[in-house]
Amino acid sequence: METRNRTSRTQAERSEATRGALIGAARRLFADRGYAEVGTEEIVRAAGVTRGALYHHFDGKAGLFQAVFEQIESELARRFAEEALSVPDAWEAMVAGLDMFLDVCREPEVRQIALIDAPAVLGWAAWREVESRYSLGLIRIGLENLVEAGVAHPQPIDPLAHAIMGMLTEAGLYVANAEDADVAKAEMREVLRGTLEGLRGA
Repeated sequence: METRNRTSRTQAERSEATRGALIGAARRLFADRGYAEVGTEEIVRAAGVTRGALYHHFDGKAGLFQAVFEQIESELARRFAEEALSVPDAWEAMVAGLDMFLDVCREPEVRQIALIDAPAVLGWAAWREVESRYSLGLIRIGLENLVEAGVAHPQPIDPLAHAIMGMLTEAGLYVANAEDADVAKAEMREVLRGTLEGLRGA
């Protein structure tokens, strides 16, 4: 029994290592050149695995791309929770979150994978679902903290969170697709800060 369990653990570990290698290789390649310019043969070669391994773990290149996208979104959600929402002052936490969001949109892999390729590869609805799953809860927490701190009057949090989510989605696309990301960030920061200011004493 012990030998069988050890063998099962080893197989599971190998399987997870293969999956991780595929995601890691694809993430680097997609970020560097974009989804359309990367072939499956290049991915498996970079990962050091077989083509069959890719199709064993994922539904082809698109399925692998979704796994990469989900990994990035999960990491970003953790970063926002740890670096922005952890700020003690509720107002400063929201401001920090907005600034961090605009900075993140300019990071090469976030820009290329999450904002440029994901809507096209996954389709708008699927892209929006993933974005909402990882981001909407953080926005709700930030807004609830504002209300609890007395910065904003009690109001329906859920629709407000969805409205802000939509605004941030468009803001991210604006910055990601801008020819001058620095100018776009400064412009969008002014717009987002103005909107956030509107919540004060609302």
